[in-house]
Amino acid sequence: MNELLPIVETFHSVQGEGIWLGTNTFFIRLGGCDVGCPWCDTKISWNAKRHPQRSISDLVTDALKASPWMVVITGGEPLMHDLTALSTALKEQGLRVHLETSGAHPFTGEFDWVTFSPKQFKPPHPSIYDRVNELKVVVKYPEDLVWAEQNAQQVSAKIGQFAQYLQPEWDTPSSKDLILQYVLQHPEWRFSLQVHKYLGVR
Repeated sequence: MNELLPIVETFHSVQGEGIWLGTNTFFIRLGGCDVGCPWCDTKISWNAKRHPQRSISDLVTDALKASPWMVVITGGEPLMHDLTALSTALKEQGLRVHLETSGAHPFTGEFDWVTFSPKQFKPPHPSIYDRVNELKVVVKYPEDLVWAEQNAQQVSAKIGQFAQYLQPEWDTPSSKDLILQYVLQHPEWRFSLQVHKYLGVR
């Protein structure tokens, strides 16, 4: 477990969005992202070279100390890295391991839950679609709703309607009403908010 990965941060908090909202969670944020969302709220993560390399054994130790209900591997775009060793090491210690990804790179690793947030800026790799447990699409403009439906067609039969989320882009107030009206007309979708931002926690 001496393999090194670029780590933006690790922290212990609650999951702020999606099905596992409010759950005791240890987050591992990996450095590196080539998707390039202009509204990204973690642009600091994009350049992996700016972040320290940490060993998998150290990350597992920190996760165990937190005693979380689950560990979330996020980014950046975590699938830029081979996640096999990290996810396996966490699971071998009895930890429940979740992944948050745009799916823009080939799928690696073993996970108990995969939250898929596809982005038009770098379309998903085909290997993601059979792994998805939860679909979350960030919406800023009406055309993002079309993108959401296109991806839902590829995963909805597996995940069911209660795991399909539309999430407003934080800095675009009009996106909230856009999603609200859409969800009221399309009950297979759910409205997702980044509750941690309202609470003022990470």
